[in-house]
Amino acid sequence: MSDFSMLPYRPCVGVMLVNGDGLVFVGKRFDNREGDAWQMPQGGIDKGEELRAAALRELWEETGVTEPHVALIAQTQEELLYDLPDELLGKLWGGRYRGQRQFWLLGRFLGTDADIQLDAHDPAEFCEWKWVRPEELPDLIVPFKKRVYRAVLEEFQHLI
Repeated sequence: MSDFSMLPYRPCVGVMLVNGDGLVFVGKRFDNREGDAWQMPQGGIDKGEELRAAALRELWEETGVTEPHVALIAQTQEELLYDLPDELLGKLWGGRYRGQRQFWLLGRFLGTDADIQLDAHDPAEFCEWKWVRPEELPDLIVPFKKRVYRAVLEEFQHLI
């Protein structure tokens, strides 16, 4: 396909996981371990899956965190869209999508660092993780997702 603008956006959910110190969880993806790009947990919504269930599933798959170690307390008002850069179009997700449309949920982390298990799901998505100050998020993510991260941060800032 040469006109990628005709492709749909992949339905996706993301979770901004915030600890008691107001820091946000970020992980470094295995497929970008040499780079310095970090991201918050996120992933596709399965057909027929409810948003909250998808968020909890993705959070468990990527961090090992489950209820009762997390309380989902807010959701973005609108979906946030991003387009893949030209060099990734046609390569990710079997070439079926031009980017993602995402709802984001804010999760309050109620556990301890020992409750975070990157290998809870096989294959693991993250090879490293850390807590960061919220204002650092846009500087840590790949360039084509910066606008989405700024919007999530702005919407949830008063709750962090």
